[in-house]
Amino acid sequence: MITAEFRRLFSTRMSIIALIALVCVPILYGGLYLWANQDPYGSLDEVPVALVVSDSGATIDGTSRNLGDEVADELLDSDTFDWHVVPASEAESGLDDGSYDFSIEIPADFTEAIASITSDSPRQADLDLRTNDANNYLASTIGSQAIQKIQKTVAEKVVNESGLTLLDALNTIRLNLIDASEGAGQLADALSTAKDGADTLGAGSSQLADGTVSLRDGAATLTDGATQVAAGTATLNDTAQQVAAASTDVTNSLPQARSDIAAELAKTDLDQSQIDQILGYLDDVGDDVVTVNGRVQNAVAQISQLNDGAHQVAAGAASLTDGAASAADGAAHVRDGINSLDSGIVQMLDGAGTLRDSLASGADELPNTDEATRSAQADTLSSPVDIETSSVTSAQNYGAGLAPFFAALAAWIGIYALFLIVKPTSRRAVTALHSPLRVTLAGWATPAALGAVQMVALFAVLSYTLGFEFTHPWATLGLLVFASATYAAIIMALNVWLGSVGQFLGLVLMVLQLVTAGGTFPWQTLPAPLAALHHVLPMGYVVDAMRQVMYDGNVDRVWVDVSVLTAWLVGALVLSAIGVTRMTHKRTLRDLQPSLIG
Repeated sequence: MITAEFRRLFSTRMSIIALIALVCVPILYGGLYLWANQDPYGSLDEVPVALVVSDSGATIDGTSRNLGDEVADELLDSDTFDWHVVPASEAESGLDDGSYDFSIEIPADFTEAIASITSDSPRQADLDLRTNDANNYLASTIGSQAIQKIQKTVAEKVVNESGLTLLDALNTIRLNLIDASEGAGQLADALSTAKDGADTLGAGSSQLADGTVSLRDGAATLTDGATQVAAGTATLNDTAQQVAAASTDVTNSLPQARSDIAAELAKTDLDQSQIDQILGYLDDVGDDVVTVNGRVQNAVAQISQLNDGAHQVAAGAASLTDGAASAADGAAHVRDGINSLDSGIVQMLDGAGTLRDSLASGADELPNTDEATRSAQADTLSSPVDIETSSVTSAQNYGAGLAPFFAALAAWIGIYALFLIVKPTSRRAVTALHSPLRVTLAGWATPAALGAVQMVALFAVLSYTLGFEFTHPWATLGLLVFASATYAAIIMALNVWLGSVGQFLGLVLMVLQLVTAGGTFPWQTLPAPLAALHHVLPMGYVVDAMRQVMYDGNVDRVWVDVSVLTAWLVGALVLSAIGVTRMTHKRTLRDLQPSLIG
C-alpha cells in the first residue's frame, strides 16, 4: 500500500512537481521567515531616525553648556540607528511620508531645564518623541525604547556631574571642618591661657580692691587732718595779719616818733651832739624795727601762702577722698567683673573643647577620598545598579529564539500541504477488506516519511544556511521528525473521519496552535480559554521540547513533551484505525460520492 501510494505520487511529471513543491512548503515557510528575522536587532542601524536639536544651551556651574549638542554627538557616534540631524519641519514631513520611522527632538530649553535642578524652581527636561504607526508599529515601539535609553543616558550624565560636584563639595567641607577643628583647638588653648591670665588678673584685682579701700580710708583720714591744718593756718594767718599790721604801724610811726623825740630833746639841756648821739641810737633802733618789719611782713606772706596751701591741701584731700572712694568702688566692680570673666572663660573653654571635638567628629564622618575615588563614586552614583544577566540557557539570536516555534509550525504546514495530494487511506485496500490496522499504518507512513524528508531539509537550512547552533542537533532533528509524524497522524484522523471537513479542521487547528503554542509571547499572557488549549494541543509541547534540545535545557521536560506527543500520535492512529474499521463494514454517502476536494 505504501509503495502503491508513492507510485501514484510519482506517476506523472506534474505530480512529481506538485510533490516536490509541497515538500518544500515548510522549508520556504520556516526558512524564509527565520532568515528574514534572523537578527533584526543587529540591523537597527539601518532604521532611519530624524534627530532635531533645538537646544539653545545654558550656564551650569558657571560654565556655558549645551547638553543637547552633547547628547546629539553621543547619539551620532553610536550605531544604534541611522540618525539624521534635520530641522523640525523636515522631521515632520519625513515622518509623514515615511522617510523616517520616528523622530526625536531635543527642545530649546533642554539644558536650561537641567540647570534648574539647583535653582529654586527645578523642572524636568523634555525629550519629544514623535511616531507614526502608519509607517511601522514596531518602529514606534523601538522608538519608545530608544528615548528611554536616551533619558537614562542623560540622567546618568547629570547625576554623574552633580554627584561629582557634591562629593567635591563634601571633601571641601571636610577639609574646612578639619581647619575649623584645628582653629577650635587653638581657641581652646588660647582660652586656657586667657583663664590663667584671668586668674592672675583676678588675684591682682582683689589686691587692687583691697588697696583702694585702704587708700579711701587713708584719704579720709588725710582729709580730716588737712581740714584741721587748714583751720589752724587760717587762725595763724589772721594773727600774722594783725602782727603785720601792727608792725607796719610801728614802722610807719618811726619818722614821726623821731621828730617828736628830737623836739623834746631840743627842749632839754642836752647839746646838739648829745641829741644827735641819742637820735643816732634811735635811728639804729628804727633801722632794726624796719628790718624786723620786713621780716614780719615776709613771714606773714609765707603764713598766707601756707594758709592758702593748707586750704588747697584740704580741698585736694577731699577730692582725693572722693576719688579714692570711687576707685574703691570701681576696683570692687573690676574684681567682680574679672571673677565673672573667669567663669565665662571656663564656660567658653568647655564650649571650645566641645566645638573642637564635634568638628573633628563631623570631619571623620565625611569620606576622606582622593579625586579619582570621588570620580568613581560619581560614576557609581549615576548608575548605582548594574544588571548582571545570566541565563540557564540562551538563544543565539532573535531568529534562533523563534526557530522552535516556526519549525514546529512549518512541520504542521508541511504535513497539511501533503494531505492535499496524499490519500489518507487506500480505498482499494479498504474495499478488499484488508486489516484496518495495516491500512491505517500504511496511510500514515507515507505522509510521515515525506514529512521526515521535509524536516531533514528544514533542519539543513536552519543549521547550514542560516547558521543556527543546536546543542543537541540529532535530538533536534529527531524531535522534528517525530513531531511531523504526530501531525501526520492527527490530520490523517481528521481526514478519515471527516474527509474534506477534517482537512479544513486541520487548518483551524493550525490557527489555534499558532496562537496558543507560546512561540512568541509567554503563553501565560493568553486569555484563559486559549491558555487552557495550550496545555492540550500538541504544538506547544513541540515548541517546548525544541527549546530544551536546541538551547541545552532541561531534558526531563523533553521526556514529558515527547510523552504527550506520543499520546497524540497513538490516539490519532487509534482513531484512524477505528475510522478505517468502520469504513470496511459499511459505506457512507461520502464514500459513494466523494467531495471534490476529498
